[in-house]
Amino acid sequence: MAEVRLESIRKVYGALEILKDVNLDIKHGEFVVFVGPSGSGKSTLLRMIGGLEKITGGKLLIDNKVVNQLDAADRNLGMVFQSYALYPHMTVRENLAFPLRMAKLGRAQIAQKVEDAATLLQINHLLDRKPKQLSGGQRQRVAIGRAIVREPQVFLFDEPLSNLDTELRVQMRVQIAKLHRQLGNTMIYVTHDQVEAMTMADKIVVLKNGNVEQVGTPHDLYHNPASQFVAGFIGSPRMNFLNGKLTDVARDSIRLKVGDRAPTFVPVRGETVRTGDEVTLGVRPDDFITPTGRPEELIIDVDLDYIEHLGATTYLYGTSSGEPITALAPVGDTRFEQGQQISLAVSTSDCHVFTKDGSALARLQAPTNWS
Repeated sequence: MAEVRLESIRKVYGALEILKDVNLDIKHGEFVVFVGPSGSGKSTLLRMIGGLEKITGGKLLIDNKVVNQLDAADRNLGMVFQSYALYPHMTVRENLAFPLRMAKLGRAQIAQKVEDAATLLQINHLLDRKPKQLSGGQRQRVAIGRAIVREPQVFLFDEPLSNLDTELRVQMRVQIAKLHRQLGNTMIYVTHDQVEAMTMADKIVVLKNGNVEQVGTPHDLYHNPASQFVAGFIGSPRMNFLNGKLTDVARDSIRLKVGDRAPTFVPVRGETVRTGDEVTLGVRPDDFITPTGRPEELIIDVDLDYIEHLGATTYLYGTSSGEPITALAPVGDTRFEQGQQISLAVSTSDCHVFTKDGSALARLQAPTNWS
């Protein structure tokens, strides 16, 4: 069982603290993605797991064994990096066989392992080519194959798709996801691309400035972000944020005023806020609807600047009280023209509310008695 546990992991360079008290449990067979902006510490954390960076403080355990002092070669991990790191003078077959030759396996065993990995990755027809004769996607599959032949307990991926074009990235996301299902190994994957994280992960770890902001499934992070940072980072297009003010606070709801519209009840827990507090309203672009006049709708007036037609979908871009707004146009609503002011609605049960420090107020089901 390849479980990985991080206990109060820290990384310090001189006076600069890169990672701060990171605690994380990764179960056997999970596909875990570290995501965050540049400088958040995600690649450093992966390299510490891989043994390529020393751990300043805390404990790293693989299968309940502390491995802080183990060399990278002794941790039984397979690593795939942004750069393919293939030997240009070797064929694909020789590149795949190289780590096995270093491990002094027999010729027959090496040949079988290379053939098995090539079949799994569908690169049998490339075995006699050299890296310069391969596309970017093919080179990345060879790099993955070189990790597979070692039969590691855990695979580590450090932004492996960032050098590929958009179409190839999509194809390789599918390939890696299929590979995970077939092998069943624990996989830890680093990316700055939240779309990769959302589409591939069993569990996402969101990092910011060396801290873990939130850990959860893609569904959890999208629908129940713990902070304004996570809400803005997860989801494409990103969540809209509007300034609001609380006019009434109860344990299981608040009354929120946004723009010039009358205050509206929003079903979130109000224990940590007070009447008069300034807050931030968060609305996903795809949660906007055409206003129907129901009391559980919060109305937002938008000055429409631009309309983006994408075939099956249309996005609206504008501002509300000076704040930028992006909205997925409600299905069947064709009343939009550039330069006009429009009114959009959002069900208050779909609203997110954040305090001044960026913390999310816990969302509840809509109250049964609206007034």
